[in-house]
Amino acid sequence: CARCPKAFKQKQALTVHQRIHTGERPFLCARCPKTFTQKQALTVHQRIHVGGRPFSCARCPKTFKQ
Repeated sequence: CARCPKAFKQKQALTVHQRIHTGERPFLCARCPKTFTQKQALTVHQRIHVGGRPFSCARCPKTFKQ
């Protein structure tokens, strides 16, 4: 990274990291004003709007968002 001492093996990891310095948040939620630096964070966030709890426990009836 040109702005701090961190180093990365993959260019994509550097690109994501650089958003810390630039403030860039290119992933926008279509249902609310939230923005994210990573697509995965947006994907997890979007579940709150649909009530999605796609993960279930194999031992009990509980379900989870993550």
